[in-house]
Amino acid sequence: MNNSITTTKSSGFSLIELLVVVAILGVVAAIGTVSYSGYVSSTERKSAENLMRQVALGQTEFYSENGIYFSNTGCGAATATVAHSKEIESDLLGDSKSIIDSNKNEANAGYLICVKDDNTSKYIVYAIEKDDDKSQAGDCKLSLDGNGSLTRDPKC
Repeated sequence: MNNSITTTKSSGFSLIELLVVVAILGVVAAIGTVSYSGYVSSTERKSAENLMRQVALGQTEFYSENGIYFSNTGCGAATATVAHSKEIESDLLGDSKSIIDSNKNEANAGYLICVKDDNTSKYIVYAIEKDDDKSQAGDCKLSLDGNGSLTRDPKC
């Protein structure tokens, strides 16, 4: 009589192996999501900075034609609106539609822009981040003065 124990080899995965793989995929997905949102935020900020420099160039042209710098009424460090941005597009950027998406009536790059008179440095261009629903100010605020000095709020 043969008393040997016969073992059969299973061709599937155990529940523990499957749980480990799912956990690893979850960690990788979480890291990827955080990295992607940081990348998008950084890209939007850079786009706003480029728009601000375009507005500064538009200010130079506006000044050479009118003898004064353009300024939005009611513009301040936290008060950029869609109306301010549309006015800048019209008066300084030749109706470029680069700040506001005219179909959705919201900021293209997540920032609204306004320009304020400043006696010490000619003007200040403000870019204020809009939150995800585009109706309220976000945390990031940028400013560019007439001398070309760009300042970022610490929350950016």
